[in-house]
Order: sequence, then structure tokens, then C-alpha cells
Amino acid sequence: MFTSVATEWPWLLAIAALVVHCSAMAKWVPIQRFWTVYPFIWVVCGTGAVAYGQWRGFALENMLAVCSFALIGLTIGMYPTRKLFTEWAHEINQGETRERYDYPRTHLAFCGVSVLVMTAAAILLAR
Repeated sequence: MFTSVATEWPWLLAIAALVVHCSAMAKWVPIQRFWTVYPFIWVVCGTGAVAYGQWRGFALENMLAVCSFALIGLTIGMYPTRKLFTEWAHEINQGETRERYDYPRTHLAFCGVSVLVMTAAAILLAR
């Protein structure tokens, strides 16, 4: 399905997914150093994933769709933990660091399932 659309639409989808995810993370983790570097990391990782997919023979449109759907799945999956992220960020801004940050297992499972479901949806749409 994605191979039949113009290449501009998957690029727009990927950019929109990146903006939505990075905006959400900037709000949930209010540390300036984090939200200035975080989008750059995603651009590099996304570019690498798309390049690897093309090297393996997948279409550019399909790789862009999978990356953007997975990123939106990650945003949805991290939503339940947003309050913990904000709390931990405020602690870090105040100079307090914990030895261990306990990420709830249920939140981790929800995050993993949402990424997998969104990735599966992208793969089904890419056929």
C-alpha cells in the first residue's frame, strides 16, 4: 500500500512522528540537555534504520512507514510513565540522583506491546 503513494507522504509521516514523539518527550522530561540532543539521536537512528532496510532490499516508503509507526508506538507506550519521567527529571535538575530508577514492569510491558502492535500495523500496511 505504501509503495503506491508518492514518496513525499511517507517522509511527511516520518517527520510528523518524530515531531510528535520529541515534543512529548520534551514535555515529559524537562531537562534542556535531554530535549536538545534527543531529536538528533532519533534522526541518526532513523536514518540508519532506513539505510539498513534499503540495503536489505526493502522499499524506502516501507522503511519510513515502519520507523514512523514504531516511533508513535513508543510514544503511546511511554505515556503511562510520563509522571515518573517528570518526577525523575525534576530530581536530576535539583542535583539529586538515585542509584536505581525503578521502571514499573507493567509500563515496560505496555510499551513493548504498543511498539510491536504499531510495527505490525506498519508491516501490514506496507504489503
